Amino acid sequence: MAAIKDGEYTATIYKLIKESQYVEAIHILNGQLQKNTKSRAALSLLGFCYYHIQDFSSAAECYEQLTLLHPEVEEYKVYFTQALYKAGAYAEATRASFGLDNPNSHTKMVKLQACIKYCEEDYTAAKALLEQLPQDDPDYVYNTACLLYQDGKYQEACKEFQCAKQVLGYAPALSYNIALTHYSMKNYDQALKHIGEIIERGIREHPELSVGMTTEGIDVHSVGNTLVLHQSALIEAFNLKAAVEYQLKNLKAAQEALTDMPPRSEEELDPVTLHNQALLNMDSKPSEGFEKLAFLLQQPSFPPVTFRNLLLLYCKHEYYDLAADVLAENTHLTYKFLSSYMYEFLDALLTCQTAPEEAFMKFEEMNGKLTEQLRKLTKQLQEAQMSRDDEVKKKVLQEYDHMQEKYMVVLMAQAKIYWNREHYQMVEKIFHKSMEFCNEVDTWKLNVAHVLFMQDKYKEAIGFYEPIVKKHYDSILNVSAVVLANLCVSYVMINQNEEAEELMRKIEKEEEQISYDDPDKKVFHLCIVNLVIGTLYCAKGNYRFGIARVIKSLEPYNKKLGTDAWFYAKRCFLPLLENMCKHVTILPDAVVQDCIQFLEHCEEYGKDVPAVIEQPLEESRLHAGKNTVTYEARLLKALFYHVIGWNQ
Repeated sequence: MAAIKDGEYTATIYKLIKESQYVEAIHILNGQLQKNTKSRAALSLLGFCYYHIQDFSSAAECYEQLTLLHPEVEEYKVYFTQALYKAGAYAEATRASFGLDNPNSHTKMVKLQACIKYCEEDYTAAKALLEQLPQDDPDYVYNTACLLYQDGKYQEACKEFQCAKQVLGYAPALSYNIALTHYSMKNYDQALKHIGEIIERGIREHPELSVGMTTEGIDVHSVGNTLVLHQSALIEAFNLKAAVEYQLKNLKAAQEALTDMPPRSEEELDPVTLHNQALLNMDSKPSEGFEKLAFLLQQPSFPPVTFRNLLLLYCKHEYYDLAADVLAENTHLTYKFLSSYMYEFLDALLTCQTAPEEAFMKFEEMNGKLTEQLRKLTKQLQEAQMSRDDEVKKKVLQEYDHMQEKYMVVLMAQAKIYWNREHYQMVEKIFHKSMEFCNEVDTWKLNVAHVLFMQDKYKEAIGFYEPIVKKHYDSILNVSAVVLANLCVSYVMINQNEEAEELMRKIEKEEEQISYDDPDKKVFHLCIVNLVIGTLYCAKGNYRFGIARVIKSLEPYNKKLGTDAWFYAKRCFLPLLENMCKHVTILPDAVVQDCIQFLEHCEEYGKDVPAVIEQPLEESRLHAGKNTVTYEARLLKALFYHVIGWNQ
């Protein structure tokens, strides 16, 4: 920027500030301060600009200089204290607040000190300070609501926030807090209503924040962490929307909520957004997800659920050593961020790796406690129904659902110990014991069905699979492909072939409709059903029919050939080749030719399909050229030619 004459200086700065071009104003002001380090106007404007781009530490430095140069100006002391508080320097902010000795600043001092104590999690002190304020002060109502929320009294907090809204009128932060209380009470419709209001107003009043443009594929620059963005509460609203959609199991909508928010560069992201990005994109970008969560854990402040989620995700991906290391290195976080239930669960889960019997007993003890609590809640629910108190009934029902969810998590971890050993009778016994609390839960029913299926109890398995499939019959592709496949196999095994064919026709019809509506979308349900049926026949020694099913399952190859499908397909071909070598199985030439042609198709379409999905944190990686379906299809084809030549 060209040098600005002194006469034009003030007008230029105010013009830039009016246009929200704070960074450009900061450059000019810093240049001015090099000429005159004690310029009151320049320091004041510089502090203002830093505050508006939320660089609170730099703003505090400016206001600190102003308090030293002009101790008689009370406003500078207030701004200095506010900037320190916003920068997270709570001890320094508290000390600075005691400098507000003007009687006119007493109320501001009390409010600031209460906010500081709240952020330091000293809620008793915060409440004591609030009691010094007049009860008709809107900030008293607002901050009291915050304390009620922190105490878990969500309904009372919601009422107080609503009262504050009646006095203060619409404020994005206030609407966000109301939405948050509804989210905490699991009133998701109400939460989304208030979130929608924040987003709608944000789009209308601040088009410069580019809401939704990233999702639409428009390349936009970062809007920065400006005060306008902060006051709009858009980032908080989109994060809460993502959380609501995640709880409702609408993963795509949750991911879109994160991309809809005003664009910022990665280094500008707040901890909550960074955490949510890691969590919601873990399936597609696991390495990045683990990196972000581990990074957050090293920061002075992070979302409380970060510690728990990192540990659970390590366990989910079977990085038990890493989970144990994180627990050992962060014992101070264990007591602060893990409930006793979560700590006991993780402890038992990690014990599974070295002492499964001991882990089983730990899970048994946990479920004993949860069973007792579920029985108490069942009694409370019965009493609420007799008294016809809908509010109490709703609250108890929510508590019961929450406790039942905990019980299910422990139960499944306990059953997995014996499932991994293929001791299915013991798994069935564990599920039978839990029938009292779980017989209406679909997840429990599915797992019971799976364990019955693995024991060849096909008729009993159908009794559990069928109701779930029929419940979603009009949108059958919402049912897991494995469930549909196992149901079809169960039908076949008890000679109910017509039911199996009808189910497969239904799946095929829905897949054809999706192909028509979205030609590029890959759908694998029918593929997996055919693969499972083909694998079953191959396992029974009927390779002629089984291999034909496997080949059919991957047609058309451009839509059906994927890593999982290839994994199950090659599992059928390898034992076939072994049996051909031993002369146990003899296939007609036409079938052998079909096999070779199938492998040639896989070779053609499998260049970009990984043969194995590698774990995200593995240090040693497979050779990129060898980890493809094309490479493995060539190997299998070569083996076929070798076996054919050897047999001849």
